[in-house]
Amino acid sequence: MNIVGRITKNAEINTLKNDKKVVNFSVAINESYKTKQGERREETTYYNCSYWISENVAKILTKGTLVELTGRVSCNAWIGKDGEIRSGLNFHTSNIKTHGGGEKTETVETVKSKPQNAKVIQGENDDDLPF
Repeated sequence: MNIVGRITKNAEINTLKNDKKVVNFSVAINESYKTKQGERREETTYYNCSYWISENVAKILTKGTLVELTGRVSCNAWIGKDGEIRSGLNFHTSNIKTHGGGEKTETVETVKSKPQNAKVIQGENDDDLPF
């Protein structure tokens, strides 16, 4: 599955008990549509994303960056501290492509059996975005 959206905050690297590292970030996807009454509506869907292959990718996943992700979606549910049931969409990312403000893009292609072969092409970020 592919999704395209903007990073909502800078990516974070977390180290697990087994010393494996995971890059966590979130993406907002905006969709606009018209109602039966002709009103234009915008809806935003947020995905919590994880990337297990390389922690070096965290430096390019900054707030406002437009990304195209390939991976799979899962949904988690839990009970919050307030006792309310919460849920969230998780996107388990296998490939990342950033789209900067210019013609340059940055691509991280992963090969599951050999993650050290990830390919990175430098790109640009759009610094004047509101998120």
